[in-house]
Amino acid sequence: MVRVCFVTTDGRRCDVTGQPGTRLLELGQAHGMPLEGTCEGQMACSTCHVVIAPDWFDRLPAASDDEEDMLDLAAGVTRTSRLSCQITLTDDLDGIEVRIPGESRDMQGR
Repeated sequence: MVRVCFVTTDGRRCDVTGQPGTRLLELGQAHGMPLEGTCEGQMACSTCHVVIAPDWFDRLPAASDDEEDMLDLAAGVTRTSRLSCQITLTDDLDGIEVRIPGESRDMQGR
């Protein structure tokens, strides 16, 4: 199991575990995190935007150009922003800390 610490917009820490191979988006959704994932992980929206703790960011594979383009549409992007649909849990990520941004953008305009 891979341990993940989600930090909510109000600063609450939510420690959860997931199987290697699970996408961070799916793990977050399963534990009630507000990760919309409108496109169901097809990288056609930015509603699963998360901010990775700086000490974990460089341990992730680099974002693709397509992911970078989608992050340009996300609200509140930082240097360590990623799309959670593009992060797959591995044993190397055991203990990763992920912050839910304080603002989000609903791509469906609701």
